[in-house]
Amino acid sequence: MSSDRPPASRPPKGGLAGTTPRSEIDAFLQRARTLAPLVAPGTRGRLLFALDATLSRQPTWDIACALQADMFREAAAIGGLDVQLIYYRSLTECRASPWVADAGRLAKLMSNIDCRGGHTQIRKVLAHARRETAQQKIQALVFIGDAMEEAVDDLCASAGELGLLGVPALMFQEGEDAIAERAFREIARLTRGAYCRFDAGAAETLRELLRAAAVYAAGGLRALNSDASRSHGARLLLQQLG
Repeated sequence: MSSDRPPASRPPKGGLAGTTPRSEIDAFLQRARTLAPLVAPGTRGRLLFALDATLSRQPTWDIACALQADMFREAAAIGGLDVQLIYYRSLTECRASPWVADAGRLAKLMSNIDCRGGHTQIRKVLAHARRETAQQKIQALVFIGDAMEEAVDDLCASAGELGLLGVPALMFQEGEDAIAERAFREIARLTRGAYCRFDAGAAETLRELLRAAAVYAAGGLRALNSDASRSHGARLLLQQLG
Protein backbone atom coordinates (compact mmCIF):
# COMPACT_ATOMS: atom_id res chain seq x y z
CA MET A 1 0.00 0.00 0.00
CA SER A 2 1.14 3.54 -0.56
CA SER A 3 2.39 5.35 2.55
CA ASP A 4 2.16 8.89 1.15
CA ARG A 5 -1.03 9.80 2.92
CA PRO A 6 -1.80 12.76 5.19
CA PRO A 7 -1.84 11.91 8.90
CA ALA A 8 -5.22 11.27 10.41
CA SER A 9 -6.51 12.42 13.75
CA ARG A 10 -6.28 9.67 16.35
CA PRO A 11 -9.61 8.31 17.62
CA PRO A 12 -10.26 6.96 21.09
CA LYS A 13 -9.05 3.39 21.52
CA GLY A 14 -11.44 0.49 21.37
CA GLY A 15 -13.68 0.56 18.32
CA LEU A 16 -15.74 3.31 16.77
CA ALA A 17 -14.27 6.77 16.56
CA GLY A 18 -16.04 9.82 17.90
CA THR A 19 -19.35 8.22 18.83
CA THR A 20 -21.63 8.39 21.83
CA PRO A 21 -22.98 4.84 22.15
CA ARG A 22 -26.36 5.54 23.74
CA SER A 23 -27.30 8.38 21.40
CA GLU A 24 -26.05 6.45 18.38
CA ILE A 25 -28.09 3.39 19.31
CA ASP A 26 -31.21 5.48 19.87
CA ALA A 27 -30.76 7.15 16.49
CA PHE A 28 -30.29 3.80 14.79
CA LEU A 29 -33.37 2.26 16.37
CA GLN A 30 -35.42 5.19 15.12
CA ARG A 31 -34.11 4.70 11.57
CA ALA A 32 -34.43 0.93 11.72
CA ARG A 33 -38.22 1.12 11.87
CA THR A 34 -38.19 2.18 8.21
CA LEU A 35 -36.09 -0.74 6.97
CA ALA A 36 -37.55 -3.90 5.46
CA PRO A 37 -36.56 -7.39 6.62
CA LEU A 38 -33.42 -8.71 4.95
CA VAL A 39 -34.21 -12.41 4.57
CA ALA A 40 -37.45 -14.05 3.49
CA PRO A 41 -38.73 -16.84 5.76
CA GLY A 42 -37.20 -20.21 4.93
CA THR A 43 -34.26 -18.83 2.96
CA ARG A 44 -30.56 -18.58 3.79
CA GLY A 45 -28.79 -15.27 3.99
CA ARG A 46 -26.01 -14.42 1.53
CA LEU A 47 -22.99 -12.42 2.64
CA LEU A 48 -20.24 -11.15 0.36
CA PHE A 49 -17.00 -11.13 2.38
CA ALA A 50 -14.54 -8.68 0.79
CA LEU A 51 -10.93 -8.31 1.89
CA ASP A 52 -8.05 -6.07 0.91
CA ALA A 53 -5.21 -8.58 0.35
CA THR A 54 -2.44 -6.11 -0.36
CA LEU A 55 0.79 -6.54 1.57
CA SER A 56 0.01 -4.36 4.58
CA ARG A 57 -3.04 -6.49 5.27
CA GLN A 58 -1.29 -9.80 6.04
CA PRO A 59 -1.74 -9.68 9.85
CA THR A 60 -5.47 -8.97 9.59
CA TRP A 61 -5.88 -11.53 6.80
CA ASP A 62 -4.48 -14.15 9.15
CA ILE A 63 -6.85 -13.02 11.90
CA ALA A 64 -9.82 -13.12 9.53
CA CYS A 65 -8.89 -16.67 8.53
CA ALA A 66 -9.05 -17.67 12.17
CA LEU A 67 -12.29 -15.82 12.91
CA GLN A 68 -14.44 -16.55 9.86
CA ALA A 69 -15.87 -19.75 11.37
CA ASP A 70 -17.63 -17.63 13.98
CA MET A 71 -19.75 -16.08 11.23
CA PHE A 72 -21.16 -19.46 10.28
CA ARG A 73 -21.75 -20.51 13.88
CA GLU A 74 -23.68 -17.34 14.67
CA ALA A 75 -25.75 -17.54 11.49
CA ALA A 76 -26.55 -21.24 11.90
CA ALA A 77 -28.80 -20.57 14.87
CA ILE A 78 -30.86 -18.15 12.79
CA GLY A 79 -31.20 -19.93 9.46
CA GLY A 80 -27.80 -20.34 7.94
CA LEU A 81 -25.52 -18.32 5.71
CA ASP A 82 -23.84 -18.64 2.34
CA VAL A 83 -20.60 -16.68 2.00
CA GLN A 84 -18.58 -15.66 -1.03
CA LEU A 85 -15.02 -14.40 -0.58
CA ILE A 86 -13.74 -11.66 -2.86
CA TYR A 87 -10.27 -10.19 -2.54
CA TYR A 88 -7.85 -7.98 -4.42
CA ARG A 89 -4.06 -7.73 -4.42
CA SER A 90 -1.19 -6.68 -6.71
CA LEU A 91 -2.13 -4.08 -9.31
CA THR A 92 -5.02 -5.73 -11.14
CA GLU A 93 -5.86 -9.04 -9.44
CA CYS A 94 -9.39 -9.21 -8.03
CA ARG A 95 -10.96 -12.64 -7.62
CA ALA A 96 -14.10 -14.13 -6.12
CA SER A 97 -14.62 -17.63 -4.75
CA PRO A 98 -17.68 -19.82 -5.25
CA TRP A 99 -20.46 -19.39 -2.71
CA VAL A 100 -19.79 -21.67 0.27
CA ALA A 101 -22.03 -22.85 3.07
CA ASP A 102 -19.53 -24.08 5.66
CA ALA A 103 -16.61 -22.60 7.55
CA GLY A 104 -14.17 -25.36 6.64
CA ARG A 105 -14.39 -24.72 2.93
CA LEU A 106 -14.02 -20.97 3.32
CA ALA A 107 -11.03 -21.45 5.63
CA LYS A 108 -9.35 -23.67 3.04
CA LEU A 109 -9.91 -21.06 0.34
CA MET A 110 -8.47 -18.30 2.50
CA SER A 111 -5.44 -20.33 3.60
CA ASN A 112 -4.32 -20.65 -0.02
CA ILE A 113 -4.14 -16.87 -0.51
CA ASP A 114 -1.18 -14.72 0.49
CA CYS A 115 -1.11 -10.94 0.57
CA ARG A 116 0.89 -9.07 -2.07
CA GLY A 117 1.79 -5.45 -2.67
CA GLY A 118 -0.54 -3.36 -4.79
CA HIS A 119 -3.27 -0.75 -4.87
CA THR A 120 -6.87 -0.80 -3.70
CA GLN A 121 -9.58 -2.04 -6.07
CA ILE A 122 -12.69 -1.25 -4.08
CA ARG A 123 -14.71 -0.23 -7.13
CA LYS A 124 -14.29 -3.74 -8.54
CA VAL A 125 -15.66 -5.15 -5.28
CA LEU A 126 -18.72 -2.89 -5.45
CA ALA A 127 -19.32 -3.74 -9.11
CA HIS A 128 -19.07 -7.46 -8.33
CA ALA A 129 -21.57 -7.11 -5.50
CA ARG A 130 -23.98 -5.38 -7.88
CA ARG A 131 -23.70 -8.18 -10.43
CA GLU A 132 -24.13 -10.91 -7.83
CA THR A 133 -27.20 -9.40 -6.22
CA ALA A 134 -28.77 -8.94 -9.66
CA GLN A 135 -28.64 -12.73 -10.00
CA GLN A 136 -29.69 -13.56 -6.43
CA LYS A 137 -30.21 -11.17 -3.56
CA ILE A 138 -27.23 -10.46 -1.29
CA GLN A 139 -28.17 -9.43 2.23
CA ALA A 140 -24.90 -7.63 3.05
CA LEU A 141 -21.43 -6.78 1.80
CA VAL A 142 -18.71 -6.86 4.46
CA PHE A 143 -15.48 -5.09 3.52
CA ILE A 144 -12.27 -5.03 5.59
CA GLY A 145 -9.49 -2.70 4.51
CA ASP A 146 -7.10 0.00 5.66
CA ALA A 147 -6.72 2.33 2.67
CA MET A 148 -8.40 3.89 -0.37
CA GLU A 149 -6.36 4.83 -3.46
CA GLU A 150 -9.08 5.37 -6.06
CA ALA A 151 -11.23 8.24 -7.31
CA VAL A 152 -13.78 8.69 -4.56
CA ASP A 153 -16.47 9.94 -6.96
CA ASP A 154 -16.22 6.68 -8.91
CA LEU A 155 -16.62 4.70 -5.70
CA CYS A 156 -19.62 6.77 -4.71
CA ALA A 157 -21.28 6.15 -8.08
CA SER A 158 -20.83 2.40 -7.67
CA ALA A 159 -22.00 2.53 -4.06
CA GLY A 160 -25.10 4.45 -5.09
CA GLU A 161 -25.99 1.76 -7.63
CA LEU A 162 -25.53 -0.91 -4.98
CA GLY A 163 -27.66 1.07 -2.56
CA LEU A 164 -30.51 1.21 -5.08
CA LEU A 165 -30.48 -2.60 -5.09
CA GLY A 166 -30.83 -2.69 -1.31
CA VAL A 167 -27.42 -4.15 -0.45
CA PRO A 168 -25.89 -2.47 2.63
CA ALA A 169 -22.10 -2.22 2.74
CA LEU A 170 -20.62 -2.83 6.19
CA MET A 171 -17.26 -1.07 5.94
CA PHE A 172 -14.77 -2.16 8.60
CA GLN A 173 -11.61 -0.04 8.62
CA GLU A 174 -8.38 -1.09 10.27
CA GLY A 175 -6.30 1.84 11.41
CA GLU A 176 -6.71 5.59 11.17
CA ASP A 177 -6.20 6.60 7.54
CA ALA A 178 -8.31 9.74 7.07
CA ILE A 179 -8.77 9.32 3.30
CA ALA A 180 -10.02 5.77 3.75
CA GLU A 181 -12.35 6.83 6.53
CA ARG A 182 -14.04 9.50 4.44
CA ALA A 183 -14.53 7.11 1.53
CA PHE A 184 -15.71 4.20 3.68
CA ARG A 185 -18.20 6.37 5.54
CA GLU A 186 -19.63 7.66 2.26
CA ILE A 187 -19.95 4.15 0.82
CA ALA A 188 -21.76 3.09 3.98
CA ARG A 189 -24.07 6.10 3.78
CA LEU A 190 -24.95 5.59 0.13
CA THR A 191 -25.79 1.92 0.68
CA ARG A 192 -27.59 2.48 4.01
CA GLY A 193 -24.90 0.35 5.59
CA ALA A 194 -22.46 0.97 8.43
CA TYR A 195 -18.91 2.12 9.07
CA CYS A 196 -16.83 0.83 11.97
CA ARG A 197 -13.17 1.18 12.80
CA PHE A 198 -10.98 -1.17 14.79
CA ASP A 199 -7.43 -0.81 16.01
CA ALA A 200 -4.59 -2.81 14.48
CA GLY A 201 -4.32 -6.10 16.32
CA ALA A 202 -7.80 -5.81 17.88
CA ALA A 203 -8.81 -9.36 17.03
CA GLU A 204 -11.66 -9.48 19.52
CA THR A 205 -13.29 -6.35 18.10
CA LEU A 206 -13.07 -7.76 14.57
CA ARG A 207 -14.48 -11.07 15.83
CA GLU A 208 -17.50 -9.30 17.29
CA LEU A 209 -18.05 -7.22 14.15
CA LEU A 210 -17.94 -10.28 11.88
CA ARG A 211 -20.29 -12.23 14.11
CA ALA A 212 -22.71 -9.31 14.14
CA ALA A 213 -22.51 -8.98 10.35
CA ALA A 214 -23.39 -12.65 9.99
CA VAL A 215 -26.35 -12.30 12.33
CA TYR A 216 -27.54 -9.31 10.31
CA ALA A 217 -27.16 -11.12 6.96
CA ALA A 218 -28.89 -14.26 8.22
CA GLY A 219 -31.73 -12.73 10.19
CA GLY A 220 -31.99 -9.01 9.49
CA LEU A 221 -32.40 -6.18 11.93
CA ARG A 222 -34.68 -8.12 14.26
CA ALA A 223 -31.97 -10.73 14.82
CA LEU A 224 -29.31 -8.06 15.26
CA ASN A 225 -31.40 -6.21 17.82
CA SER A 226 -31.93 -9.45 19.73
CA ASP A 227 -28.19 -10.14 19.64
CA ALA A 228 -27.26 -6.67 20.91
CA SER A 229 -27.95 -7.57 24.53
CA ARG A 230 -25.06 -10.07 24.57
CA SER A 231 -22.82 -8.96 21.71
CA HIS A 232 -20.55 -5.93 21.77
CA GLY A 233 -20.16 -6.28 18.00
CA ALA A 234 -23.91 -6.11 17.45
CA ARG A 235 -24.06 -2.94 19.50
CA LEU A 236 -21.21 -1.40 17.51
CA LEU A 237 -22.98 -2.23 14.27
CA LEU A 238 -26.29 -0.89 15.50
CA GLN A 239 -24.67 2.42 16.30
CA GLN A 240 -24.35 3.31 12.64
CA LEU A 241 -26.40 0.89 10.55
CA GLY A 242 -29.31 2.25 8.58
